[in-house]
Amino acid sequence: MNTALISTNHQYPVSVSNLSTYIQQVNRFALLSAEEERALATELHENGNVEAAQQLIMSNLRFVVKIARGYMGYGLQLNDLIQEGNIGLMKAVKRFSPDHNVRLISYAVHWIKAEIHEFVIRNWKIVKIATTKPQRKLFFKLRSSKKRLGWFNHEEVQDVADTLGVKPETVLEMESRLSNYDVAFDAPASEDDEQAFSPSAYLTDQHADPARQLEADDSQSQHLELMASSLQQLDERSRDIVQRRWLNEDKATLHELADEYQVSAERIRQIEQNAIKKLRVSLTA
Repeated sequence: MNTALISTNHQYPVSVSNLSTYIQQVNRFALLSAEEERALATELHENGNVEAAQQLIMSNLRFVVKIARGYMGYGLQLNDLIQEGNIGLMKAVKRFSPDHNVRLISYAVHWIKAEIHEFVIRNWKIVKIATTKPQRKLFFKLRSSKKRLGWFNHEEVQDVADTLGVKPETVLEMESRLSNYDVAFDAPASEDDEQAFSPSAYLTDQHADPARQLEADDSQSQHLELMASSLQQLDERSRDIVQRRWLNEDKATLHELADEYQVSAERIRQIEQNAIKKLRVSLTA
């Protein structure tokens, strides 16, 4: 049988705006009797009839919607869940044989749920919450078993562990993952809570980057060397006044320097201004 003719890349698009219309349309497709379904499956299996495959798919799309509704508690869009379920249905049709002696939907439920499960695992949280098959089983078991808020008690943890054949520590770890939640990176802060910040409020300070810090330190060293060189070009009195007025930790006043040099405070101010002008010229040269 040429089952490659049934491409799972071909999807039955379900948009949010047309979701209601889509559901109405799939509910209009006639349900097949067991005999009709077996005849179409035989035609597909023996002759690779794509039209037979399409009829099998279309008549069962309503069941995908029903199954997908059971996964709406994960905060994902129903149209996305339906879309993934449709892929599972198409995979089931490719593998369905009239010799199975069961109805197609009974056979396809596994494939539909498997695709939806994978989608939920990939998209329920930013960080992957389950990567192995036992973790996936545990994930859905815990989600369906939590009938109340809060953490499992010891008996509940042990019961889940015994049911799935895993260690209690594994159950506790998965419960911890489920209890965490994702935060929008740039979500606005709540107006009622001034302390609520999104992760974007905690961006790394670029000034702490080692390369930037090294560049800044090197630039500062160059400026200090240039400043020292420029100071040496001043006469001794001017250099002393600038040093004590601007560079020393304990800065001298104009009157203190005027008393020491036996001149007026105004004269000290003039010497200071002239020295600063010379420094600016030297630093920008």
